[in-house]
Amino acid sequence: MHCHHPQPAGFRLCALAALWLGTAAAAAAPAPQTYDITDSGAVPDGQTLNTKAIQSVIDQCAAAGGGVVVVPKGVFLSGALFFKNGVSLHVETNGVLKGSVNPDDYPQIPTRWEGVEREWTSAFLNFDNMTNVVVSGDGTIDGSGDLWMQRGGGPRRAPGQSPGATNAPAAVAPAPSAPNPGLRRGRPRMICFTHCRNVRIADLHLQRQAVWCLHLLYCQDVVADHLNIRAIERIPSSDGIDVDSCRDVQITHCDIACNDDNIAIKCGKDADGLRVNQPSENITISDCLIGAGAGITMGSEVSGSIRHVLVENCRFAGSDAAARFKSQPSRGGVIEDIVYRDNQLQNVRRAFEFLLQWRMVPPIAPPAPVLTEVRDVQLINFTGTVQSLGIINGLKASPIHDIKFVNCNLTAQRGLTLENVRDLDLSGLPATVAQGEVILRPNAPPAAH
Repeated sequence: MHCHHPQPAGFRLCALAALWLGTAAAAAAPAPQTYDITDSGAVPDGQTLNTKAIQSVIDQCAAAGGGVVVVPKGVFLSGALFFKNGVSLHVETNGVLKGSVNPDDYPQIPTRWEGVEREWTSAFLNFDNMTNVVVSGDGTIDGSGDLWMQRGGGPRRAPGQSPGATNAPAAVAPAPSAPNPGLRRGRPRMICFTHCRNVRIADLHLQRQAVWCLHLLYCQDVVADHLNIRAIERIPSSDGIDVDSCRDVQITHCDIACNDDNIAIKCGKDADGLRVNQPSENITISDCLIGAGAGITMGSEVSGSIRHVLVENCRFAGSDAAARFKSQPSRGGVIEDIVYRDNQLQNVRRAFEFLLQWRMVPPIAPPAPVLTEVRDVQLINFTGTVQSLGIINGLKASPIHDIKFVNCNLTAQRGLTLENVRDLDLSGLPATVAQGEVILRPNAPPAAH
């Protein structure tokens, strides 16, 4: 197996990082014009709705040829904001940009939500069709997810679905003043970049996302660095970072604890994902701390295919899983050339979780013409403690194949359950298991006597 992405993607991303961190050429350029949101009347009291004032600053900055919109010290409440080309955002220390909890403050826009292109609720901060954009600072962006939950913003449940399922479509009770009281609308994602190129988002504290925190959609050349992401309250679908049909993405030094996938790689769902057919590829995730949450996940929206992903030097502490792959028979798509290496696990529930019939709850879409294929995965140098080595469960008609373990020294209570798997190299899994066998094959035919 050849892992193609680290070298070329790394060179591109290093060049991008150098662009933003200050090369000689950048140093020679004049400093960008800054626009303080309080100059247009934004009030830092945490109560006044500042959407119009802040949007006017963004528009003014764009009209003047671009620059940086600055959020100074204080708590600034706002609804959805729409950034324009040439406009970056800087949140200063002790500055807080806080999302409103009124659904009317977030318009319905064309986007992709949970793998399907549709009209859906805008994000809190929206960056569309932009090039060379920086979102930075030591301040905080707060999605008010705890308050959305208090006002009845829990997920709708399909019939038979458990209350704990966290990726269900989310809805909020409409505001009394809503023009259509029957309209059910999603909670707003915190930050969404769509069709953007050369993006850097760094150093921020992102907290209490109402639903997905950082959504990268149809983007190229993205660096996410030194982000602290926290949704420790019970906020369903509070993913940390979702990389959705993007290429050349580098996620480094991020510290994430949430109620769903800490980082998820996605690329469209079912028939619509197959129609769009745009992969996620050339992605490096390194030196991250993964706390509460479901781990670093491929899927479950995998219809456009995921390839050339490297996850290295990450520490998983108390997470639900570490290396996680999930799909459904309706998805299709290929997941290939995925490498997890040099990762430390501490009290993780499952080290490895491959489920190609993940959360099969009604209504169930028909199988794709070609089922999801998972192949060429390397799991290298895993160390630490887990409750279970986990599960690798493919489909009968599409077994998971060509999975290789290398030097995975884990201490576990229970072993690794295998079903619908072939060409699996277990020679590098010298695990210590307290209960039962290291490898469990519950549906293997009995040995002949």
